[in-house]
Amino acid sequence: MAFSTASQAQSNYPAKPISLIVPFAAGGPTDAVARLLAVPMGKALGQTVIVENVVGAGGTIAATKVARSTPDGYTLFLHHMGMATAPALYDSLPYDPMKDFDYVGQVVDVPMLMLGRKDFPPKNFKELEAYIKANKEKVTMANAGPGAVSQLCGLIFMSREGVKLTTIPYKGTGPALTDLMGGQVDLLCDQTTQTIPYVKDGRVQVYGVTTPKRLSALPNVPTLDEQGLKGFDVKVWHGLYLAKGTPPPILEKINAALKKALNDPDVKARLNDSNIDIVAMNKVSPEALKSHLEAEINKWGPIIRKSKISD
Repeated sequence: MAFSTASQAQSNYPAKPISLIVPFAAGGPTDAVARLLAVPMGKALGQTVIVENVVGAGGTIAATKVARSTPDGYTLFLHHMGMATAPALYDSLPYDPMKDFDYVGQVVDVPMLMLGRKDFPPKNFKELEAYIKANKEKVTMANAGPGAVSQLCGLIFMSREGVKLTTIPYKGTGPALTDLMGGQVDLLCDQTTQTIPYVKDGRVQVYGVTTPKRLSALPNVPTLDEQGLKGFDVKVWHGLYLAKGTPPPILEKINAALKKALNDPDVKARLNDSNIDIVAMNKVSPEALKSHLEAEINKWGPIIRKSKISD
């Protein structure tokens, strides 16, 4: 009887709205990607997909909630590379990224920009390097909170430059960006998801792209790599997860819905406008995400420990 009930639940899935957990504040870059995907995924699944923001502790509160949720396909989890950096950033985690989740697939890769307030004295990257080395702790650098990619990017930048700036943590990228535009902080390393329009209209300055390739939306902005920080490469990859033990037929339905959403013309156009790269469809698979996550954990662990980021 129990087997029959479970089988019926799988065949009827989804029979109610689905939660898509985002580990960061509403209005931030990961939230923007989630809300863009929620509608077409909901259409493909025949149920509403509701974005739920569960913030705090660099995404680990949300990850814990998902890991402990019922593995029935009604709790999805969109997280970025913080899923891979958390094991090195935190002394102990209440979950294991490689053991407590099922993997749906990779989603998108997002470049980042090194930004400054519009009236910040340095007008290019060389001037920025000289300024921060002369002023050090007098310079403030915002981030979206402990464990956020903006924190990771900023700390790696400081490590490469050999300076210690005054870091200002916020509860999400949205408020950090607001204060940067308001002139309350000097610098912020942020994703292109929401920052390109502000660069184009002059509300913030831009000093470089954090990936090795220039952006088509900002072709005149050089990369940090080509401006002297050789090998500087921080891009924000995203994956979609479920609680461990989700029935394979349900996982397959969610995977198919994700692929359909990523192929939606409106989604593709809007992601392209923000220079967000949809991954190749062969990467939108459980195997590809699991393999990529493991490789990223192995990649970032030594970098974080060497830079003493977790201190």
